[in-house]
Amino acid sequence: MVAHVGTVAFQGIDALAVDVQVQLASGLPAFTVVGLPDKAVAESRERVRGALGAIGLALPPKRITVNLAPADMPKEGSHYDLPIAIGLLLAMDVLPIDELSEYNAVGELSLDGALTPVAGVLPAAMAAQAQGRGLICPREQGGEAAWAGELRVLAPGNLLALINHFKGSQVLPQPQPELAEETGVQLDLIDIKGQESAKRALEVAAAGGHNMLLIGPPGAGKSMLAERLPGILPPLDPAEALEVSMIASIAGQLSDGRLRRRRPFRNPHHSSSMAAMVGGGSKARPGEVSLAHGGVLFLDELPECNRQVLESLRQPIESGRAVVARANAHVTYPARFQFISAMNPCRCGHLGDPELGCSRAPRCAEDYQRKLSGPLLDRIDMHIQVPNVSVSDLDLPPASEGSAEVAIRIARARTQQKERYQAAAEKNPGSEVVRLNAQADGKLLEAVATPDAEGRALLRQASERMHLSARGYHRVLRVARTLADLENSASVHRVHVAEALSYRRLRTVA
Repeated sequence: MVAHVGTVAFQGIDALAVDVQVQLASGLPAFTVVGLPDKAVAESRERVRGALGAIGLALPPKRITVNLAPADMPKEGSHYDLPIAIGLLLAMDVLPIDELSEYNAVGELSLDGALTPVAGVLPAAMAAQAQGRGLICPREQGGEAAWAGELRVLAPGNLLALINHFKGSQVLPQPQPELAEETGVQLDLIDIKGQESAKRALEVAAAGGHNMLLIGPPGAGKSMLAERLPGILPPLDPAEALEVSMIASIAGQLSDGRLRRRRPFRNPHHSSSMAAMVGGGSKARPGEVSLAHGGVLFLDELPECNRQVLESLRQPIESGRAVVARANAHVTYPARFQFISAMNPCRCGHLGDPELGCSRAPRCAEDYQRKLSGPLLDRIDMHIQVPNVSVSDLDLPPASEGSAEVAIRIARARTQQKERYQAAAEKNPGSEVVRLNAQADGKLLEAVATPDAEGRALLRQASERMHLSARGYHRVLRVARTLADLENSASVHRVHVAEALSYRRLRTVA
């Protein structure tokens, strides 16, 4: 007899169906796992043996073969423990085959029989729902699986509780989806004194989802501005929260099985490797660009980052996807993030200051800024000068507006964009879903962001003088459309184009 138990293998955020086949045959006692298992899967033999022994069950003295089909697909991770254990219990007639045939299973087993959390429960639940099956997972992650929708979820704390449920001596309740409580202090714009033009630019970038580069001397407040961006962004809508949580689930970063509505803010160190930034490694895990999906990726000290790492950001910024290609894997992760970066104008940071600047100016600034390639800078919509804060600014009273007031305007502008692009999508079925101005392509921009006659004349003249590329031209249009949305203007006027052009300074050498 061969027992069959459903589970999944992960390829990016996709969960592919795997059939766990368990056979008890005559012969010398042995326990073999086949089907391209990695080290963690191969070691499941000992965890399953120990877990069954902890609840008073011994493996029969037979030849046990576990096949993970399809056999040519690599199997990675410890979540195969539970389906293998269930397959053995079915083959030993401990559990009923007919009832368990309607469930997939994921979970790691402890030697005492307890089920411990694993990565990827939410994608596994989505796959089970698509197959019309239920899901068995660890107790701590039952709420995570429940977010998949109309899905039967069993979330036992240990193997014995699962057996008792199917024996009828215990009933496992259906878990309920829960939202995580947002902890930590949310930083407020009211804490920043001065820098009114930079605050204005931050509001524009937040309203349209635009990429932004902050350039200024040390201590000017670049990092303070960037760290307060999450406080003015609206929370994730349900569809976005589900997509963001699927990536966090694959990465094993979804704590307590609860979804979060706060947008991610990733701030990796400038020494991060390419695999850490865009994803990769032996198991093609998601990188920072994917973990920032739906939120903000902030890179401080931008020129200090590895050149190859910076160049690897060009594709995710443009396409909203991170493609990780390895000899044994080709995985695509979502990576639609808002890229915020900060840098000093030169290595010493005091370009243009005769008292603090170095003796190599402006050559030092040219060498320092040359670390950033033109194609990367061309993908950044807004280039903002952040000057030093004067002592008189520090003596000023707190600003009249904080993050709460700014967030209201941003939410209103984003609602306008969402409604506009939904209407455009209804006229063009099958087109890519666009939520923000920063995601609109050239064809869509021509329909919704064409300036008036004066604005077009200014944009044409500026494009020739500034030598804007086609990408740069469209990014100016995107920012101009956002500026019009903030003013609740249906049309893009000359003043919007002029302000958008002021954010396109690519070099800061004096």
